[in-house]
Amino acid sequence: MAGGIRENHSGDDLAENHEINVTPFIDVMLVLLIIFMVAAPLATVDVSVDLPASTAKPAERPDTPVYVTLKEDMSLSLGNETAVRETLGADLDRLTEGNKDARIFLRADKAVDYGAFMEVMNLLRDSGYLKIALVGLETLPSPQLSPDEPSPAPGVQP
Repeated sequence: MAGGIRENHSGDDLAENHEINVTPFIDVMLVLLIIFMVAAPLATVDVSVDLPASTAKPAERPDTPVYVTLKEDMSLSLGNETAVRETLGADLDRLTEGNKDARIFLRADKAVDYGAFMEVMNLLRDSGYLKIALVGLETLPSPQLSPDEPSPAPGVQP
């Protein structure tokens, strides 16, 4: 209830004012608008990334892993045998005995286009195999020098 301006009435009774004061509401909305205008450009990320090799501890392999290999010439291999894209699902069903929960190890030549790699992943997914492990080279982590240590001279073994 908001108060009104007193007119020359006698007594302490004020007339009720039935209007809503929207000024604080507008102030809050303007502050929120400014916050979103500042935060929205920060929420988008446009950074180019050169992904490094993994140095993570390798996971245990099953007794009979199923490897799908995408070669540089875009041909597929299932284990050591050449595979055809059209029958990849049926060949996997034969190897895994219809177990759709079997982990499929997918590896590709590094010269293979990302789009071609994704096509093979889509073939696996469309065949019902959702547990796909990506295979890569394992590298040892390089020793990190602290900022106060001088780097060794070229050709000098530490």
